Amino acid sequence: MEDRWLSVDEIGVYLGVKRDTVYKWISEKAMPAHKLGRLWKFKKDEVDDWVRKGGASETLGE
Repeated sequence: MEDRWLSVDEIGVYLGVKRDTVYKWISEKAMPAHKLGRLWKFKKDEVDDWVRKGGASETLGE
């Protein structure tokens, strides 16, 4: 169960950001996300790596 897919709301809670921020990061900062039908899903380890590499920083992608 540790490696399950997380929803937009769950990844937002995990990162401490609002769902609008998650959608913005997907489109503007190449946040690792997978679209399953209409829903975005996330792997926690992929998002952790992205954050460690500075993916959520203010200046990346601007």
